[in-house]
Amino acid sequence: MRSVLIVGAGQAGLQLALGLQARGYGVTVMTHRTADEIRTGRVLSTQVMFAGALAHERRLGIDFWRQQAPGITDLGVSVTAPDGTRAVDWLGRLEGAAQSVDQRVKMAGWLETFAERGGKVVVHAAAVSDLDYFSRAYDLVLVAAGRGEPAAMFGRDPDRSPYRAPQRALAVCYVHGLRPRPEHPDTRALHCNLVPGVGEFFAIPALTTSGPCDILFWEALPDGPADVFTGVRDPRQHLRLTLDLMRCHVPWEHARASEVELTDAGGTLTGHVTPVVRHPVAELPSGGLVLGVGDVVVANDPVTGQGANNAARCAAVHLERIIAHGDRPFDRAWMQGTFDRYWALAAPATKWTHAMLAPSPDHVLELLRAAGELQPVADRFAGGFDEPADFEGWFYDAASARAYLARVREAAETGTAGGAPAAG
Repeated sequence: MRSVLIVGAGQAGLQLALGLQARGYGVTVMTHRTADEIRTGRVLSTQVMFAGALAHERRLGIDFWRQQAPGITDLGVSVTAPDGTRAVDWLGRLEGAAQSVDQRVKMAGWLETFAERGGKVVVHAAAVSDLDYFSRAYDLVLVAAGRGEPAAMFGRDPDRSPYRAPQRALAVCYVHGLRPRPEHPDTRALHCNLVPGVGEFFAIPALTTSGPCDILFWEALPDGPADVFTGVRDPRQHLRLTLDLMRCHVPWEHARASEVELTDAGGTLTGHVTPVVRHPVAELPSGGLVLGVGDVVVANDPVTGQGANNAARCAAVHLERIIAHGDRPFDRAWMQGTFDRYWALAAPATKWTHAMLAPSPDHVLELLRAAGELQPVADRFAGGFDEPADFEGWFYDAASARAYLARVREAAETGTAGGAPAAG
């Protein structure tokens, strides 16, 4: 039986641990917190898992919250006009329902399941010296914890990392009491609000420790009007600031928030993410090799909601590659090849995320406006959250975007299927 050590207990690490465990591997998970500490701590993230990522969990039989979590069937985009109204407002349909499960619920549940099934859990903040020792005791060591000393071993890839600083200041509230939008009261939608010169605001149906909830999430331009959460420690003040910004910049969202309250004292989070791609293989002082996983090697800003989805894709790729490798040694070539397979999936998400962090060019604004008139465009944009590779050929280039819109309009007039994704 081959032995694997996974450092980190997030989406990528635990999904991979449970998958390997089910295949008979001897797996140890090293984490700095117990399941109870995760469950009762502060929220860890925002997250929306789209259908493709959820399918990886379903295949492993670990989608434990499928029935409890609100099913997100649509994705809405609104753009704030200079006068405070909505210059753009539409809903795109998702082909498969998405869902958001508070990672305190999910990671605590997965960690407990892993232990109940016989997996070894070591509660310890790993240092490089620990990995140096364990690299001689395990067939493979994977680092899936995006922070801390082990993550720092993986060098930045400058060719794939255009940023040296965070592009947004992040502020999150988990709340109960958010009402549906009155124009579609029976639709559970992820709402993306783009506020030029300010940032983005998201409202996300989710499941938390106390049941169904919503996530209110500001992505503020650094030093801009919404970058006001630095130093805020009181959760109630955090919620007040969130609502004040909603009233000022997305009043249609604020109108349905008059009765919201925090889900719990740990239901707020602030932070910054510097988007980065790192080299996937790190060498230990003894010469042993470790492989980075998940956001250790690809960390995107959450503006496009790709973090948890990338982590699920990464775990699926690594599971397949480890099993297929059999009894052969996990050498540098295998590690690099495994990352290359994952990068083929993560690169489109990274390209799209970088595009959405930049000011929108005219042709993207044309696409967003057209989606309000042409449902196939809205649906295709929504579908890109699940399959970011589909943005190639119609989103990034002005000529391609306008040609695509011309085809969709022609199809609408003639009643043909020319606006379908295959026409991209």
